Amino acid sequence: MKPYQSEITGHLDLFVGNDEEEGGTESWQTILIHGDSEGLRSFARFLLRLADLQQDELPDLPVGAREHVSLRPDLDLSTNSAEVVVGRLDAKGTGAFYDRYVARSSYK
Repeated sequence: MKPYQSEITGHLDLFVGNDEEEGGTESWQTILIHGDSEGLRSFARFLLRLADLQQDELPDLPVGAREHVSLRPDLDLSTNSAEVVVGRLDAKGTGAFYDRYVARSSYK
């Protein structure tokens, strides 16, 4: 069996930051993506490959499913990163988005 080889090269750190308004009346989370030049470029190539993927040509992906990839701490990302799932919003064969998706209000 061939050992796992990550598409991500260089250094990449993805994590959730917890922020709070002074006084603690409001709080929110921020997704932080940090990397060195090589790490960010390999992440960009990974995202472009996923974006350009022809889901309709994947025989093992059922109609209505969406291609996705897990980026895992210590294998694809820094050891202290959160596991991140990156996937397509559009479903194979239908192009439909999942129900919880709400487009940004400025989308035309």
